[in-house]
Amino acid sequence: MSRAFEHEPVMVDEVVDLFGPVPDGRVVDATLGGAGHAVAILEAHPGLSIIGIDRDPDAIEAAEARLASYGNRASVHKARFDALADVVAADGRGPVSGVLFDLGVSSPQLDRGERGFAFRHDGPLDMRMDPTTGRSAADVVNEDSVESITRILRDGGETKWASRIARAIVNGRPIVTTGQLAEIVRNAIPAAARRTGGHPATRAFQALRIAVNDELAILPGAIDDAIAALAPRGRCVVLAYHSGEDRIVKQRFNEAVTGGCTCPPSLPCVCGAVPKVKLVFRGAKKASSAELERNRRAESARLRACEAVA
Repeated sequence: MSRAFEHEPVMVDEVVDLFGPVPDGRVVDATLGGAGHAVAILEAHPGLSIIGIDRDPDAIEAAEARLASYGNRASVHKARFDALADVVAADGRGPVSGVLFDLGVSSPQLDRGERGFAFRHDGPLDMRMDPTTGRSAADVVNEDSVESITRILRDGGETKWASRIARAIVNGRPIVTTGQLAEIVRNAIPAAARRTGGHPATRAFQALRIAVNDELAILPGAIDDAIAALAPRGRCVVLAYHSGEDRIVKQRFNEAVTGGCTCPPSLPCVCGAVPKVKLVFRGAKKASSAELERNRRAESARLRACEAVA
C-alpha cells in the first residue's frame, strides 16, 4: 500500500457491526479514502462486497493497492460522492445492501503540506480533494468579494469574526500559502479572543475547505440518493465531523423516516406519506474513550444510521 494515504478509520468497530445484519450484497463506501473501513467490512462480512468511491487521486491509488487482493469483491471509482446513483446504476446489479459516508477530511490530506488543507505545514493554498479540477482556496481568497468570503466563513462555522476576517483577507491579497492565510486570520481576531479555543485559524480553514469542495452543498442529495439505492433491510451509515454536516444528515434521515409527512405531529398521518427507513438508534453515537486516547481526530465524530423498510 502507498504510504501517501495512511489513515486510521474512525469508529471502525461500530461501523462494521452496523453492517452485520444487512443482506448479502454490495456496500457502497462513498468516501473510500485509504480503504480502512472497506477492508474491515470485507474481512468481517464474507457476504458483502465493496463499491468504493473517492475523488482524491492519492486515495484512489492507495485504495486500489489495498483492495487488489479481494478481487471482484471490491471495485474503485474516481468520482464525488454525489455521483453515487450513477456509479450504482453503472454497476448494473440493482439495489445495494449498504452505503457508508465518512465525511470531512482525512489524515493524509491534513498531514501533507503540499495539499494545502492545514496551516501547521506551510504550503500552497489549495484544499481541493481532487487537485485536478475546480477552484482552489487560493482562488477563493484572492478573487471573491468580502461578502462572499464572509458567507463562506459563517456557513463553515466561523460566526463571530467572519466579516472581520473576510476584510483582513481581502486587504492582505495576494495570499498564496497556508502560512500567510493563518497569520492573516490570527491577526484579524482580537488578542483576548485568541487566548482560548485552539488556533484561531482552525475554523476559517475548515470553512474554506468545505466551500472549495462543495461539501455541504452536495451532501443532502447524496444522502437521499443513498437511501433510494438501498435494498430492504439495507443500511445507510454516516460519520460526520462538522455540526453543519451532522444537521444535514439528521434532517435527511428524519425526512426519510416520515416519508416527507406534512401532517401535524400530534395527529395520524392522512397525507399518504410512506416511510422509507427507520432509525437504527436514536441520536448520534460518539467514539469511545479508548479510541479517543489513540486517535484524537475521532473526538468530533458523530455516527448515525438508518435502515430501509420493506
